[in-house]
Amino acid sequence: MQLIDFELRGEFIPLDALLKATGLAGSGGGAKAMIASGAVQVDGRDESRKTCKVRAGQVVSVHGARVRVLGRTDPPAV
Repeated sequence: MQLIDFELRGEFIPLDALLKATGLAGSGGGAKAMIASGAVQVDGRDESRKTCKVRAGQVVSVHGARVRVLGRTDPPAV
């Protein structure tokens, strides 16, 4: 199984954009088709909303890959 860590730059990322950004989908249309086909799960539950807001701490699974969504880490203290 492929494991991917994805660091958020904001509060959330739409599910279709996450699939595209991680390379699991070749295009936005491909990501939307994957979601519509029922192949995508968020936190172990089937997700059919293409623009579902994925936040830090959630795990997205699709086609033998898991994406762990991480929050932006604070810079080290000086």
